[in-house]
Amino acid sequence: MTSSRQYFYGLGKRKTSIARTKLFPKGSGEVAINGHALKKYFSGMDSENAIAPLMLFAKENDFDVEAMVEGGGKSSQSDAVRLGISRALLLSDPEMRLELKRAGFLHRDPRIKERKKPGLKRARRAPQWQKR
Repeated sequence: MTSSRQYFYGLGKRKTSIARTKLFPKGSGEVAINGHALKKYFSGMDSENAIAPLMLFAKENDFDVEAMVEGGGKSSQSDAVRLGISRALLLSDPEMRLELKRAGFLHRDPRIKERKKPGLKRARRAPQWQKR
């Protein structure tokens, strides 16, 4: 895939994962995550989860996808890629918004790890109380 072609860009985030996604129209259906093939980078259900917005509209073979992902685990990264692809699809065709919204693909999961507080062992875990 060449990056000099026209593409639609979408940014996806989940926990600490960030996915910068490019959707190339008139593609062959290739999906590259950090330079690797989709099935090689994600295993099992994570690979299907990542391209679920394309599968919803049966457009897996209409677009080439190129994504750069960093941070988090594989599951979090696949959710970030899914959000990035969904946002890029919206730029290509705004009519898809209702279906993407109904499927929950435009929802940015805001849950992130809470910071550690002083005097505590973790964010909320207090040291064990000792009587003597």
